[in-house]
Amino acid sequence: MKITKTQSLANRAHIVETASELFRDRGYDGVGVAELMAAAGFTQGGFYKHFGSKADLMAEAAENSLSKSLSSTCDLDVTGFVNLYVSRDHRDGRGVGCTMAALCGDAARQSSELKATFADGIENTLAALEEKYKVGQDTLHEGARAKMIDLLAHAIGAVMLSRACPDDSSLADEILEVCRAEIIASLPLSSANEPQEST
Repeated sequence: MKITKTQSLANRAHIVETASELFRDRGYDGVGVAELMAAAGFTQGGFYKHFGSKADLMAEAAENSLSKSLSSTCDLDVTGFVNLYVSRDHRDGRGVGCTMAALCGDAARQSSELKATFADGIENTLAALEEKYKVGQDTLHEGARAKMIDLLAHAIGAVMLSRACPDDSSLADEILEVCRAEIIASLPLSSANEPQEST
């Protein structure tokens, strides 16, 4: 039975969503096409009706999950973002967490296309954070951007280091606690003391 174009698009979106979660949880080399398609509820043969290669799916899945990560934090101020990002819940939720924290190390060894997708996601995240960053009127744009690059790199690194430790390790929690406190302490009082919006 032939499926409709609408159903085909829905199937593709489901495959992308499934791949996004599996890639974040196990890395790009940790899951093959057959297993990925089975997890999505389809046969391996259907993969190439939707994608030219696994690399194509990797890029599309990354773009999808980077966009969703950004939209999920759009209501938070900078301090709220740090508290959410550098947390045990995020650390433990690899498959549903930020793509950058889960896959930056893998992306560094992948194609230029995938790296470009990550660069776009990083730029979009930086722009969103910079827009919410409350600084004095005399602070230059370049200074705010540099601060957000530092903040994002620090937050991502904290999660990655914590995940490299055993789940029950006290060091895993210590890394998150120390880095979260240091990042927040480095923010101007006008940013760090703002009331956080509820999610």
